[in-house]
Amino acid sequence: MWQEYFKQYSQKGLRSWLNRQKWNYKDDICVLGYYDMYKATGDREYVDYIINILAPYLMSEDGTVINLHPDESNIDRISFGKSLTILRDLTGDVRYKRAVEQVYSMLEKYPRISLGNFWHKNIYPNQLWGDGLYMGQPFYARYIADYAMDEKWNDVINQFLTCDALLWDEELGLYKHGYDESRKMEWSDSETGRSPSVWLRAEGWYLMALCDVYEIAKGRSVRAGELKGILKKALDRLMPYQDEDSKMFLNVVDRKDFIGNYLETSGSAMVAYALMKGARLGMLPEEYWHSGSEIIDGIRKKYLVKNEDGEYHLKGICASAGLGPGPNRRPDRDGTVEYYVQREKQMDDNQHGTAACMMAVSEQLLKN
Repeated sequence: MWQEYFKQYSQKGLRSWLNRQKWNYKDDICVLGYYDMYKATGDREYVDYIINILAPYLMSEDGTVINLHPDESNIDRISFGKSLTILRDLTGDVRYKRAVEQVYSMLEKYPRISLGNFWHKNIYPNQLWGDGLYMGQPFYARYIADYAMDEKWNDVINQFLTCDALLWDEELGLYKHGYDESRKMEWSDSETGRSPSVWLRAEGWYLMALCDVYEIAKGRSVRAGELKGILKKALDRLMPYQDEDSKMFLNVVDRKDFIGNYLETSGSAMVAYALMKGARLGMLPEEYWHSGSEIIDGIRKKYLVKNEDGEYHLKGICASAGLGPGPNRRPDRDGTVEYYVQREKQMDDNQHGTAACMMAVSEQLLKN
């Protein structure tokens, strides 16, 4: 059922979406999802799709990375490096090797908050978001591993520890979405600098980043084990918020009382991925894998539906969310529960949800 949906999506949904948009981080996570499915199944159709359909939207014939702006400080663009690395390894094409090096050169001059973390974007200066750890750190870790830049591992690990310290709400046992070092944003708490709500997908990004970076750092950095403790703590405190029937989590995790709050697909799939991959890598006890598998099964039962024409659609996906006015100058992105639940739309077959489900299903298949 899942694989039928993923292949249908590759033939219709994503291709038509790319015809209307420039390459962005949502396309990157689809590349990762397809690549994970290839590694789990050995089915070359997933690789062929990356190379023949997705790659032309990322790289022009002359070697220019489409929609990558080297002078822009935008952690979402750093995410392009993940797709470029996969294509470098799959094709051996020197254009991708050069592009990977170009993305890394952007990190070398990337601005940081005072405690050392890459800030989110130049339109969000002095801010750390949970999303950003997934956009930047797995690529950063892979690059320094490939080029034996062992002196950089402390920087990678420290950025996770700092994120954990700045976004963690001990009373809730959850991560807030963002932190503003300047305290200038209206959403920023004057004491902690944190945004007011716990958005599930932001927590999911961070949990996936912990697993992906640990996989690379293990055996290369003596500090890799520090990521294990963060992951277990975070998941142990998150699991009590799980829905009893579906095993999923709410879009605003701790606000079961808020009317209209809904069980959200993308973030739930990210948690499933972290549970299963964490267990596979030895970051977590074996029983955590089963909890992750239950979540992705719950998503399938609740939100993967087949219409009358025989096509599958994945529902319950938060289309997008952020903090502050952003490029569209929206004054309503204030980090409140009302914002995440009422002002941001749900979208069927949104890339965030489909890609995260590919990643989680791939972990399930590796075990089975």
